[in-house]
Amino acid sequence: MLYGIAAAAATLLLSALLTGVLRVPALRLGITDRRRRRPLPLSGGTAVALATVLVAAGADAAGLLPLGAGVGRMAVAAGCVALLGLAADLRRLRWWVAPAGTAVAAAFVVPYEETGVAAGVAAVGWIVVATAAFRALDHADGLAGTVGAVGAFGAAACATAELMDGLAALLGVLAAALAGFLLHNWFPARAGLGAGGALFTGFVLASSAVFVRAGQGIGAGAAVLYALAAIGCADAALVVLGRRLDRRAVTRGRPDHLGHRLRRLGLAPRAVPVLLGAGSAGGALVAVCVHTGRLSPGAAWWVAAAAAVLVLVLVRRPVTPVFRPRQRVASASSQVSERLRVRSG
Repeated sequence: MLYGIAAAAATLLLSALLTGVLRVPALRLGITDRRRRRPLPLSGGTAVALATVLVAAGADAAGLLPLGAGVGRMAVAAGCVALLGLAADLRRLRWWVAPAGTAVAAAFVVPYEETGVAAGVAAVGWIVVATAAFRALDHADGLAGTVGAVGAFGAAACATAELMDGLAALLGVLAAALAGFLLHNWFPARAGLGAGGALFTGFVLASSAVFVRAGQGIGAGAAVLYALAAIGCADAALVVLGRRLDRRAVTRGRPDHLGHRLRRLGLAPRAVPVLLGAGSAGGALVAVCVHTGRLSPGAAWWVAAAAAVLVLVLVRRPVTPVFRPRQRVASASSQVSERLRVRSG
């Protein structure tokens, strides 16, 4: 227990330090996102992945927190997925490259001896979907870090109930790394997670859930897997449904995610990750209770119903910026000035 607390504290500090130190190299290399009309360095993803892997590997090598062969293989695969995401941050890749790379990594991680071949293939597909859904949450300050940390705690509780101490240790270290990153990512963010950090986090969370439920009931397993990833699934469903209704390409980026639409309702930037983090905590609690037998698998339907209501309420919200009266006047004045300048020129 004492070693776990020390590892978590070390990871939090290391992640916070690396996120700040790597901001300048990220800006110089062009590893940035565009938020509030300024470049946001995506140093958090590298910091979270490095802090998690270094502390977990160091504790395992020292014999303080043994991970085990399966968990160690998962950490290596997650590191490879993080490198793929870093490549996506550096240059624009085709939309299918990240899912394909995630599928290859997941194929080496799934414990087929416990799941069987058919369920193992389905598990690979779930890891790909859940990882992609989590990556899409990195569209608002503090959102991906909050949901990821809550999901890591929920998965760690399930792993602890199965006496998977190595897996619980890795998830605890990941949660601490995300907490350190959030010190720089809370609104207004000074650093972002990026594709590298989002793919790494989503892959670890999805793979851990598969590890925990391997060899157990399919119905309860599906309920646990969904409840842990409910917010990411709701965001993905909202995006796909909204773009199809608007007859737009699903793979083309647009400000139409959960965080964007909640902001259109008038929520403050800091309220969005708090609200969705609370929703993620509710889903994680249901997942833990179903996994430990305190609730029936049918409880996941309540989570699905809440997510469906959220999607249906938000799917028709406008996704274009809505200006306040003063902002409209200022915008109109700037447009008139620009036209006069063009004519005079």
